[in-house]
Amino acid sequence: MIGLRGRDMFDPKWLTSFVTVATTKNFTAAADRLGIGQPAISEHIRKLEARCGRRLFIRDTHSVRMTSEGEAMLSFAQVILDANAKAMHHFAGEKIHGRVRLGVSEDIVLRGLPQVLRSFTTAHPMVELELTVGLSEVLRQQLDAGDLDLIFLKRRVGEDFGELVWREPLVWLAAPSLRLAPDSPVPLVVLFPPSLTRSAALTSLGRHGRSWRIVCTSGSQSGVHAAAIAGLGVAPHAQSLAPSSLVPLPAGQLPDLGDIEFALLAKKGAPSNSMRALARVMKSSGHELRKAIEVDFPAI
Repeated sequence: MIGLRGRDMFDPKWLTSFVTVATTKNFTAAADRLGIGQPAISEHIRKLEARCGRRLFIRDTHSVRMTSEGEAMLSFAQVILDANAKAMHHFAGEKIHGRVRLGVSEDIVLRGLPQVLRSFTTAHPMVELELTVGLSEVLRQQLDAGDLDLIFLKRRVGEDFGELVWREPLVWLAAPSLRLAPDSPVPLVVLFPPSLTRSAALTSLGRHGRSWRIVCTSGSQSGVHAAAIAGLGVAPHAQSLAPSSLVPLPAGQLPDLGDIEFALLAKKGAPSNSMRALARVMKSSGHELRKAIEVDFPAI
């Protein structure tokens, strides 16, 4: 039988960097999420491409795109990283039971969170995970009412509830073909209130005396994306969570929206083992949740 030699294996560090670049479509953003330098990310990708003998990304000064071989590697990388996490938890002898009611802002669900949750359910198959997706303000109300155990939500800069995960700019997103008339009201695609991004958009436009009209109001982020992709108008959105089919408007075309923060907030009282386990997975999955590995959870 031929054994698997070290030079035939894919280093998990390379795979983690690869998945992060594939998720963010940006080497600098990937480096930020992992808390390492961009040269290290580039070196990991270079070594991975050399090991598999295939080009995984097409990159220039403006964009990063996966090749067909990169798409195939992404599936393999996720399986390998999931299996590695499952094996580590198995041999650590950690058998956790229970239920966690997790609430998450929808824009996070649409991007990096599925990989984190898959890692958690793979490592802890005996934990019953209940996911609620909604607006940040509504999730917080549900947490306060005792209907949720842990929430991952957006908050305004300056608010101090929960544990900060990351902070980033809000941007105006639109279909690449959309052109705004300088003297016409800004066509807005926004969420129903209460919505932090909606509030930021209306406040910014009002402060700068720019007129606006709401062309679409949606109860879901996916509805906002669909309307914006259709070219109905512009949507305020967290920069790193933007879908690839929408692009930020050039700087200065509309007033600045400021920053938004993402935070984890747990219910009051002693956390269960299953809550602690979920927090550990979310903290250790920095390649999916931007800088999440740097977060300290003193209450979890």
